[in-house]
Amino acid sequence: MGDALALDAGALTDALTLEEQERLSAIVLTHAHLDHIASLPFLVENVFGRTGRPVEIAAPAEVLDALRTHLFNDVLWPDFSRLPDHREPTVTFRTLAPCVPNAIGGVSVTPVVVSHVVPTFGYVLDDGASSVVISGDTGPTNRFWRQVNATPGLKALLVELSFPNELQRLADLSGHLTPRTLAGELAKLERSDLPVLLYHLKPAYVASLRREVAAMRLPNLRILKVGDTFRF
Repeated sequence: MGDALALDAGALTDALTLEEQERLSAIVLTHAHLDHIASLPFLVENVFGRTGRPVEIAAPAEVLDALRTHLFNDVLWPDFSRLPDHREPTVTFRTLAPCVPNAIGGVSVTPVVVSHVVPTFGYVLDDGASSVVISGDTGPTNRFWRQVNATPGLKALLVELSFPNELQRLADLSGHLTPRTLAGELAKLERSDLPVLLYHLKPAYVASLRREVAAMRLPNLRILKVGDTFRF
């Protein structure tokens, strides 16, 4: 869906060159946990004074409130929504309402509430020709799957997977999925041909998760790796 829009900012400054960072016009955030925003302050600093336009940070109100309170607060990091001044800021904040489509970076972006320990949102991304849906960090949820099943032109589904089955209690307490609960969630999907791309695997458990996903014997499941590129 182009190089103007990023979804989350856990490692953007590692994954993108400086020139690619400068081309970003908007960053849409699923939630405010550090692993999803860690590179955001450094990206903002990198593009400061180099683009001639602000970078738009878009998310529902609860996520933006956390950023303003705990990150861009002139204590932990400068408030770049007022730098170099309020008339020409380096970043702007855009509040997204759940279940309402928004045009961002040439793509229609619709937030969907999911089930995590802080306010968190999955997204429907639609460029007019095709759409994909990403779950964000979530445990079992029904609202998300109703949205998935109602999305026209859906080409792929990205779903989080974090812990192996032996850590089911930890996954439940922290609002994440294991292969066991993932199987239950996929039973809510009304299509069997849809590619399901798995991400967010905790590094310490990748080998176990690969074994458990393989044991599910679902041909449409694929674990993502760094550098994967798709055209839908």
